[in-house]
Amino acid sequence: MSDKKGLRRVLTGTVTSDKMDNTVVVTVIRRFRHPIYGKFVQRRKKYMAHDAGNQCKIGDRVAIEESRPMSKRKRWVVQKILERAM
Repeated sequence: MSDKKGLRRVLTGTVTSDKMDNTVVVTVIRRFRHPIYGKFVQRRKKYMAHDAGNQCKIGDRVAIEESRPMSKRKRWVVQKILERAM
């Protein structure tokens, strides 16, 4: 048997809160075409992500990756910071 872990999802979003210790709130916006009307619709979802070292600041674009549950709502880890906020 191989020791390969299952594929983990990676999402891209914007940090909206960094007030907690080692945790950030990342808002992910997904756009899709409405099945009947054809108009593009946006849906937002917030994810709590583990940020070791408190490196992320509000406005940063980050990639988050699925991980084991770390607390009641925290199941994601900041993989890397894609773009710093101005």
